[in-house]
Amino acid sequence: MVRFFTQDTSFNIKDKLLLKKWIKNVIAAYNSVQGEISIIFCSDSYLLEINRKYLGHDYYTDIITFDYCEQNRISGDLFISVDTVRANAEFYNADFSEELHRVIIHGVLHLLKEDDTTPSLQQRMRAAEEKALALLADMKCREAK
Repeated sequence: MVRFFTQDTSFNIKDKLLLKKWIKNVIAAYNSVQGEISIIFCSDSYLLEINRKYLGHDYYTDIITFDYCEQNRISGDLFISVDTVRANAEFYNADFSEELHRVIIHGVLHLLKEDDTTPSLQQRMRAAEEKALALLADMKCREAK
């Protein structure tokens, strides 16, 4: 089950049912089963505190993923800074929703053991993000018909 929460922000995510189906489909494409995934939208300051407290990093980021997976059952918490996603969307001249979806699926891909610690792994992660975003676009088109 995918659940959405907010912490230290009034953000409200749209298309929750579609996003839940999308995440489930991406997980299934990795021959895995969806477990409990919490997506927590928060402020920059809230995520900075998490970054300091749990990872020992003193910088802002768009997402922090906590992995609670057991074998092929995919579970975890995705903490997403709406502030940083919005700033990144502006910086990259991207649509906010598309940037938000990219960050969400980035966290899910980390739960699926995709990594981005080297340039070649970053390239692989980006390709996986693009494939997942294309799936979401296709699902939106089918839903609109």
